Amino acid sequence: MKEIKLWDNIPGTLNTLPKLEYYPAKNKKTTATVLILPGGGYGHLADHEGKGYAEYLNAIGMDAFVLYYRLSPDRFPLQLLDARRALRVIRNKKDEFNIDENRIGIMGSSAGGHLAALASTYTAPIDFEDTDDTDKLKGLPDLTILCYPVIHHPAPDNITHLGTYQNLLGEKMEEKCKEVSPELLVNESTPPAFIWHTSNDGGVNVINSYMYASSLRNYNINHELHVFPDGPHGLGLAEKFPHVAQWSELLAKYLIEIKWL
Repeated sequence: MKEIKLWDNIPGTLNTLPKLEYYPAKNKKTTATVLILPGGGYGHLADHEGKGYAEYLNAIGMDAFVLYYRLSPDRFPLQLLDARRALRVIRNKKDEFNIDENRIGIMGSSAGGHLAALASTYTAPIDFEDTDDTDKLKGLPDLTILCYPVIHHPAPDNITHLGTYQNLLGEKMEEKCKEVSPELLVNESTPPAFIWHTSNDGGVNVINSYMYASSLRNYNINHELHVFPDGPHGLGLAEKFPHVAQWSELLAKYLIEIKWL
């Protein structure tokens, strides 16, 4: 693992410091790569959804990056700024790491899935994106991988995960939530997606994944969705749930199908 500098001088508030880690594959089989965003409700970061995924991607021959993005009380758009900057830094270092700048995916779990989906759909400019030449590079991913993601904006129902939106937006949650609800932001430029969830997830309702997939279908964007019948929230690679654990093999087959692996 190698830490990669995101900025010389990090812009915005810094209650938590963003950092990017590079995990090179020992037996590299592809120039495609994935940026991984761990979950944790924008309040903490779950290591098994970061380093654990990176090590799995390394094992199948793919380089990976893990982004430790800013957390509450740092507010939106700083989390999205960190994700966009990480994608741009990876593109800027494509020759150094032998990476195809047009095959850079983004992967996230739970709140990290929200940020991955947001990075894939939110196209408006945000503050602090004009610091240097790196910021002139493309800030969108080419593929989205979502593991039990938070998607839906806070409405009077049981679909959303309120804590995620509260940590992201603070006192502006009611005012801003629809602006950062990925299923409402899907458009013609949104990348294809691989999505998985469990149908009885008690932390983040599976309807979140259905809603994102439905929005992709409305724009005729290719996607693959797997819903497993049983398993709690936050499973990661799901080693103790063999039926769910096949999701990682399905992802590998999907990457082969789209010629990323």
